[in-house]
This record gives sequence, structure tokens and C-alpha cells, in this order.
Amino acid sequence: MSEVTSQPDVAGDAAVAAAADRLLTAAATGTPVPPMRDLLAATDLATAYAVQERLTAARVAGGATIVGRKIGLTSKAVQEQIGVDTPDFGVLFDDMAYAAGDTIPADTILQPRAEAEIAFVLAADLADGELGYDQVREAIDYAVAAIEICGSRIADWKISFGDTVADNASAGAYVLGTERRRLDEFEPKDVSMSMSIDDEEVSTGTGAACLGDPVNAVQWLARYARDFGEPLRAGQLILSGALGPMRPIVPGNTVRSTVSGLGSVAFSVGK
Repeated sequence: MSEVTSQPDVAGDAAVAAAADRLLTAAATGTPVPPMRDLLAATDLATAYAVQERLTAARVAGGATIVGRKIGLTSKAVQEQIGVDTPDFGVLFDDMAYAAGDTIPADTILQPRAEAEIAFVLAADLADGELGYDQVREAIDYAVAAIEICGSRIADWKISFGDTVADNASAGAYVLGTERRRLDEFEPKDVSMSMSIDDEEVSTGTGAACLGDPVNAVQWLARYARDFGEPLRAGQLILSGALGPMRPIVPGNTVRSTVSGLGSVAFSVGK
């Protein structure tokens, strides 16, 4: 895996600026753009994360508040499809959050797709120590069922690893369930999940589908985020990765996910 750095070289800085401008324009106009292979290589993580940092800075400058992180590409099948052997991460902002039962405006997210996940809220920082499995597990306050609505500013979702990393790991919005469970009340790796669109089951999976255990995904993120220079902090929300296949959604859809031990969460897409 390429080393991550937030300081691209001078030659790369122009590519970072151009890629960020392209993605910001796509968001502003609502028109997806072609893959950015002319600006960054498919596996150039240093440049891709530098683009993501620029997008994050632009969002914060515009008044958005960072509330956590999301983990993507936790499925081995999806990793193989894109040709990588590692997850990625993006930033969650306060204006991405929706409550269970909400209607999300249809034009909020480009090319939306839904996936069912477990979300964790941290009770302690993950900035020091070995960040081993037990330490990470103990730092988790509680878990809830969640649906992430992914979106891509890359036309037709024709993404490379570099494209999705630059595009904030394809983060769009998220909906959280209302049933909170501590890890002594359920085991994340043992859950089963069913997601439906308009009452038709379209995706199933298990906790083990997320890097073998969703807590493993949080551990990966904790270490990577610290190396990146932005450790995970108490109170932050972590979307740990899909438990089953992601599915496209369209205006008028109602999406529901049920996760054993965590209950259900649903939302609708505006028409």
C-alpha cells in the first residue's frame, strides 16, 4: 500500500488542485465528471488523499462541521473488483446526517446507492498506544444500525481506487437507527442484515463480511487515521463499512435495513 501523505510534491500540487476543482464543480452543478485518470494514478493514494483534504477544507470553510469518519471498501469482493487490498476512508460532516424515517431530497446526492452498516460512536480517543483490537473495542461507546447513502461525482460510477478516495470515499449521507447497544450486549461480527427497497429484499449480509468483524474495520481506521495525522476522537461517529452489497436508489424509494441485535432503520427518497 502506498504511503499516505498530505504534502504532495510541487509537480503533484497542480494535479491536486485541478482534481479538487473538478470534483467541487461536479458537486456545485450536479453533473458528474469523467474519471480523473489524467490527474492521478489509480493507486496514487498520496495524491488522492491530498485531494480529499482539499475538499474537506472547502466544506469546513463553508460552515460544515466534521463529526466522524466512514470506512469504505471493506468487502473483499469489492476490493478485488477495484484491484486493491485495503479499505479507504472519508470524512463525515454534520449536514450528511438524517434521522430514521426522514425523507432525503432526491437531488442531495449524485448517483445515490444505499448500503447497510453498523455505526459506532466512540467514548474515548484512539490516538495513543498500540491501538490493538481490545483497546479499540473498549473505546467504543455504543453501536446503532445505519444506512449509508453513497454517491459519486464520477460519471457512471466508473471509479478507480484513486477516484473514490479523492471523492471523499464516495460519502453522501447517512441515516442512524434509534436502538443503541453496547458491545457487551451484542457481537458485531455475528449479526445478520437484510436491506429492502420498497419492501423487496435487495441485499443481505453479516457482520463477518466487514473485514471479518466491524471492530476490525474501526481498528484499521484508528491506525490509519493516526498515521494520517488526524486521530479518531471521543464522540466521533464511525460508519464501519457495508454488511452486504450496495444498491442503487431512485426518487420515491423507501429503504429499510434490519440488523440483528440492533433493530431497523429506514428512510425515503424524495420525488
